[in-house]
Amino acid sequence: MFFNLFLLLTATVFQATWAQLADSSDYPMGPLTTAATKWGTKVCDVTDYGGVADGATDFGPALLDAFNACKSGGVVNIPSGTFAMATWVTLNGGSAWAINLEGTIIRTGTSSGNMIYIEHSTDFELYSSNGKGAMQGYGYQFHENGEYGPRLLRLYDVTNFAIHDIALVDSPAFHLTLDTCESGVVYNTIVRGGNEGGLDGIDLWGFNLWVHDVEVTNKDECVTVKNPSNHILVESVYCNWSGGSAIGSLATDTNIYKVEYKNIYTVNSTQMFMIKSNGGDGNVTQITLSNFIGHSNAYSFDLDSAWSDESTASGSGIYYNSITLSNWKGDCSNGAARGPVKVICPGAVPCTNIQVSDFAIWTDTGSKELELWNRDLDSHGGPVGIFGFIYAFGFDGRVGDYDFDRDPDGTDVFLPGGDAGYGESFVGLFCWDKNF
Repeated sequence: MFFNLFLLLTATVFQATWAQLADSSDYPMGPLTTAATKWGTKVCDVTDYGGVADGATDFGPALLDAFNACKSGGVVNIPSGTFAMATWVTLNGGSAWAINLEGTIIRTGTSSGNMIYIEHSTDFELYSSNGKGAMQGYGYQFHENGEYGPRLLRLYDVTNFAIHDIALVDSPAFHLTLDTCESGVVYNTIVRGGNEGGLDGIDLWGFNLWVHDVEVTNKDECVTVKNPSNHILVESVYCNWSGGSAIGSLATDTNIYKVEYKNIYTVNSTQMFMIKSNGGDGNVTQITLSNFIGHSNAYSFDLDSAWSDESTASGSGIYYNSITLSNWKGDCSNGAARGPVKVICPGAVPCTNIQVSDFAIWTDTGSKELELWNRDLDSHGGPVGIFGFIYAFGFDGRVGDYDFDRDPDGTDVFLPGGDAGYGESFVGLFCWDKNF
């Protein structure tokens, strides 16, 4: 397999103005009707449709009936108490409506699918007016047998919506999915999943979506953007013992642009941020990743166009362009084994305009960050045999060639422009290839 890597690092702060939400005058964010207006229009309490807060009676049919009664305007109210759910519901259509979840929905059914699936809806809000609303999936009952079960909550083709002030706990599979949605916001939400893969926190794709002030604890995706997406803002996120945030995985017909992540705190996770694909085609461009803090993560920034966990898709590779990292701080678990910046671009589709500034990630283990395995130069004048793109050492000024040192253990270490010490910025233009 052949890799071509092109990376531009700059100590100059890059002012990215293209990563933002859409113009609110044309695309208003969130519900269009106030909660007070919805409450004043109609209230459909699930207990009036057969729901019983006894933790045993299946309230799925009651939820569906309450929705049908209020879908043209009003509030579906789920009061305090424990509501068992054995029948999954699809809530199709609806406008100017809401779900107020004050109690706890617990999974008692075992079917696959989505416990609550909302589709083709507009002007919608799901929230907890008392801040105690939750869905409890009891996913461990599946996981202890090596199985997965239903997802908790999925929105498809929903426009002008908000989800806030709820908790999503222990899903048998994914927790929250926003599928082909538009002009929606998720905030003040906690996700607590199991400690294994396949239990994504928040996955989203669509147009003009905003996620902020959320916490995710699991061992897979924290907040991840899928394809296709544009005008996405993710900010003020705490990824706690998670897989970390990402874009991907990506394959054919990729079209992702104007995505911004900022103010992201990640601890004990697989990565602070990853962009992942294997083959495929299309474009990922105008991506801004700023103000990241990480501690004890396996990877920090990882762009992998040959991600081995994904089957190779048809195509020569995705074009990665205009990706900007700025103000990354903290430490990684082992910088000598997995350096803070790793970029592997498709050999046939070189990356362009990847910029890094104010980047200082040190290692928890050892006293160095990463290695260059072969100090020979290729026909482009760049080193051959780089596994990752790894350094926390900085230097002063721009470097037109490469400096190499050899550690006493025989490992080739790439020091861009010389070792100026941990914590300084680094700049330079690097271009290299690798054959595996």
